[in-house]
Amino acid sequence: MHVLYVRVSTSEQTSDHQLEQATKAGFPIDEVVTDHGTSGVSTRLADREGGKRLLHMLREGDTLVVRWLDRLGRNYQDVTDTLRGLLRKGVTVKTVINGMVFDARPKTAMESAVRDALIGFMAAQAEAQAQATKEAQRAGIAHHKVASPEKFKGRKPTFTREQLEQVVALAEAGQGQSAIAKATGVNRNAVIRITQNPAKAEAALERWGS
Repeated sequence: MHVLYVRVSTSEQTSDHQLEQATKAGFPIDEVVTDHGTSGVSTRLADREGGKRLLHMLREGDTLVVRWLDRLGRNYQDVTDTLRGLLRKGVTVKTVINGMVFDARPKTAMESAVRDALIGFMAAQAEAQAQATKEAQRAGIAHHKVASPEKFKGRKPTFTREQLEQVVALAEAGQGQSAIAKATGVNRNAVIRITQNPAKAEAALERWGS
């Protein structure tokens, strides 16, 4: 049986796209297992809903197909442990990109050595790529915090500190939200947010220097 495993984040390819790629590459896919919106860095394959199903499903003689090894994960230890566990189980792993084959039954000692070296190299590459992406995101956020600080302050409060204090006082006195809005001139939705979490409303004012 050929099983395609797909891990899709909100910013990456869809599961349908990855299935189409695998089919066009000539893989006869019998089953597709998908994890949606799951991190490959912080969540091990065995801890994902789809990953658990995948590992339970695969049997000796099966072939696992992935677009690239980073679909299994972006943590070096997890990817290498997963691959070696599958190979010991008799499951061959193939990638759609570049047509890599990690044969569960290599014919020679040399083939086995090359396979194991590739596992380590490609898993390390996936983790390094994830770290580089994370660093780039941090650098981008730091830049924009300086260039456009208002974007990181959240929504600007529609009330003043005096109005905040009035809303809190009236709420503690047992006044209803509509009555508080009428008495203070604060939008009713804002009144609701303030009464639900006064500390958060206070923090918003602090961020905006109010």
